[in-house]
This record gives sequence, structure tokens and C-alpha cells, in this order.
Amino acid sequence: MSSQLETIETDVPKRLDRLPWSRWHWLVVAALGFVWILDGLEVTIVGSIGPTLQKTSLALSSFQVGLIGAFYVAGAVVGALFFGHLTDRWGRKKLFMITLSLYIVATIATAFSFSAWSFFAFRFLAGAGIGGEYSAINSAIDELIPARVRGWVDLAINGSWWLGTAAGALITIPLLNTDYFSIDVGWRLAFGLGATLGLGILFTRRMLPESPRWLMIKGRNDEAVDIVRSIEQDVAKHTGAELEEPDGSIEIEPRESTGFGEIARTMFSRYRGRTVLGLTMMSAQAFAYNAVFFTYGLVLTNLMGAKASHVGYYIVPFALGNFAGPVLLGPLFDRVGRRLMLTITHAVSGGVLAVTALLFQQQKLSAVSLTILWCVVFFFASAAASAAYLTVSEVFPLEIRALAIAFFYAVGTGLGGILGPALFGKLIASKSFTQVAIGFWIAAAWLLIAAVVVWFLAVDAEQKPLEEIADPLSSTEDVDGDDRDADEPTGRERREVGGYPVRAGAHWSPRYSFHGDARAPLRRRNQSSS
Repeated sequence: MSSQLETIETDVPKRLDRLPWSRWHWLVVAALGFVWILDGLEVTIVGSIGPTLQKTSLALSSFQVGLIGAFYVAGAVVGALFFGHLTDRWGRKKLFMITLSLYIVATIATAFSFSAWSFFAFRFLAGAGIGGEYSAINSAIDELIPARVRGWVDLAINGSWWLGTAAGALITIPLLNTDYFSIDVGWRLAFGLGATLGLGILFTRRMLPESPRWLMIKGRNDEAVDIVRSIEQDVAKHTGAELEEPDGSIEIEPRESTGFGEIARTMFSRYRGRTVLGLTMMSAQAFAYNAVFFTYGLVLTNLMGAKASHVGYYIVPFALGNFAGPVLLGPLFDRVGRRLMLTITHAVSGGVLAVTALLFQQQKLSAVSLTILWCVVFFFASAAASAAYLTVSEVFPLEIRALAIAFFYAVGTGLGGILGPALFGKLIASKSFTQVAIGFWIAAAWLLIAAVVVWFLAVDAEQKPLEEIADPLSSTEDVDGDDRDADEPTGRERREVGGYPVRAGAHWSPRYSFHGDARAPLRRRNQSSS
């Protein structure tokens, strides 16, 4: 059961969403977003050193190289669920400091791996840290970034993973060159470099405050207001803008925690359509990415004739294409809308991947042409994958946001991410172009199915405040600000029976949306809550 505190009225969300973009927002992007660059760096190192690990003292088989990705993803699944729940209970800042620290320690330990199983164990722990990061980071970003640019910023941050990938690919070129380092030293130095960068990110994060929205629902509104006031002063100082008075407030019943029963009712009854949407997108992108990328080096070297020391040259353009996708397409998710852009990116990536698989099966591709086609596929797939994280982080109530992200990441990644690398490792070991192509076709079909699901179930969340996309569980009134009818149940009573925040049987939809810096005209429309 949740513990109820004194009811409060607060304008914290409106004050955060009205802020013009400033240096402070860039600090948020740097402190929270750079970890994806670090993660991309290390995942690429693992993908690039796969062939090398088969020749080192660890002497891993092709199947074991595939298992590295599986153990990493398995750790991420466990970490997401464990740390995701704690993020909603203990706060965003405390957890994004803890999870990054775990990630750094496990990465250092990976550099000192002495056997296949020690390598697997340390990658599992590193995965646990990054899994927790997905929950803490995405929830904090969404709660701190203004609604009008939330989509583009979230996509760009998640897409920055691929900058790390490009950097990792370049780093491995000299580190895996035996003219410079022995075969058992270069790959260990690469992990040590990643840990060093992580320490710099950890220091930067100390400058960020706790999420005012999280403090608000915990009954610590005075702290939330103080933090927002400090942010406003910094923004006004560096932009020279005169901030308008916030327009509107929300009344909530703060709580110390939210019970699992209420969480289950919210996700599987009240918002079951959104739950199906999240699971479909997360599993599709997890399978496609983990299946292809964790075995990227093996496909190029074992089937396409590329040299193991040259794998990095192929990964760099692939990574840059993946980064360009979210950055270039990201603004359209805020302007054109979530539904259309999610459908297009999933459908195009799935279609091109199916064609790529056919050409691969017929052995009509070289290492270069295969890389070019993968660049096209994942230019769109990268935007879709980043938008999947955006979607699951913005369409559920504030009180369970981090756990919702963790749930979708864990289940989706468990279905697609663990199965993908293990399956592809086995397929590649067969040396059969047809068997590997079957794996590509499975990934393509998954993406195309996701495109259909998205078209019917996507939430039109573009440029809307989080509290309008999903009514906070602690809200005592409709988010549009109207008072409830005298005989209408309170927010708590409504939630205890798993009902929708509606009155007189009508579907609820927020009255207001924000476009740019100004409030759009008053409007009402009916739409499904799922």
C-alpha cells in the first residue's frame, strides 16, 4: 500500500516546461547523455574484439563470443528491474550515481578477466549497471527537459550511443594491431580507457539536482520549488529571457511508495494498449540490434572475408549512420508526430533489412556493400529504437516511470536481446549464408510487425507535458484543471479500482497542449487512453 501524505498544489511541472533552452539544459544532456557514448564505446569494443578473443589466452569459440552479448544483456535485464524500482523509491539522482559507479567498477574488472567465465561474469555486472542507467537516465531526462523539445532531445541522447560506437571502432584499430600491443594486452587497455571516461561523467553528474517532479510526488514540494527557482535563475541569467508566470498547477496526494498491485493495474488494465505498444517496439529493436551488432565482427570475418584488424573500419560508417538517424529524424517526432514517424522508421528499416537478407543469402554482397545496406537499415532503425525508449518513458504516470522503463527494457530485451546474440552466434558458427540470412529475416519481420502495432496503438504525445500524457496516480483532479463532481471518486479511489480518469463515461484527453513557447488555443477532443 502507498503511504499518503498531506495534499499539495504545485506548479513545478508548468515551470519546468515553460523554460527556454539554456546552458543548464546542455548540462543535463552532457551529464546524463554522455554515458550512452561510453556504453557504445564498450559494446563496440566487445563486438570488435570478438575475433581477437578467439586467439587470446581466453580462447573463446564463436558460440562463446555470441554469449558475451547474451550475458551483458541478461545483466541489463536484471539491473533494469532491480534499479528501476529503486529509482522510483529513492530518486533519480541517487540511482544514476549508483548505477554508473557499478558500471565503471565492472568495466575495470573486465580488463582483468582471466577466463571465459570471469569475462562473462564481469560483463553481466556491467550490463546490470547500464540496465539501471536506462531507467534512471531516461526518467530524469524526460522530467527535466521542456515538453516542446522532449522528443528530439531524447532521441538525440539515446542516439549518441553510436558516437561511442564510432570512437570504439577507431580505438580498436591500433589497440588490436599486434605491431603496437600484444594480442592479450590491447583489448584490456580498451576497457581501462572506458572506465576512465566513466569517472569523468560521474563527476559531472554531481552538479545535477534531483528531479523536482519526483520530489513533488514524495511530498517534498519545498525542495522541488527551491530547485526549480535555482534553475530559473540560471536560465534567466544565461539567456537574458524574462520568464512568464507559469500557467496552471496540479493538485496531488504525495506518497512514499506505490504498491505493485497498483502498478500492475495501471500497466495491464488502465494502459494495456500502451503496454502492448512498448513491449512490441522494445523487443523488435532489441532483437534487430543485438542480433546484428553483437556478432558484427564475426559476420564480416567468418563469412565476408574481412580481416579481424579491419573490423573497426566497417563499424565507423555504420555507427555514424546510426547516430545521424535520431539527430536528423528526431525533430520530426515533435513536429510531424510520434505515430507517423514511428510507423515509417520501423517499416522502412524492416523492409530494407529483408532485402539485405535476400542478397546476403544469394551471396551477392561484399563486406563493403553489406555495410552500406546496414547503414541504410539502421539509419531508420536507430531512430525507431531511440523513440521506443522515449515512448515507454513518457506514456506512463510519474510515480512508476522508472519502473515502467525498466519493465519494457527487461522484457523486450529479454525476448530480443538475449535470444538474438545467442541465436546468431550459433548460426554464424554453421558457416551457412542461408542460416544467417534466416536470422536477418526474423529481425526484419519483427520490425515490420512493430510498424503495424505502432500505427494502431501509438500515443500522440508530441509537445505535451508529461502530466497530460499520463494522469499522475497521485493527482486528485483531472489534469486539465477542472474540479471533480462532488460524487466523483478521488484520484486514490479511482486508482484503487484500476479505473480510467474519466467522468460520465467519456474518454479523457488533456485540454491543453504546448507548441513552442506559447499555449495553444483551448481545445478538447476524445481519444483512447491506450
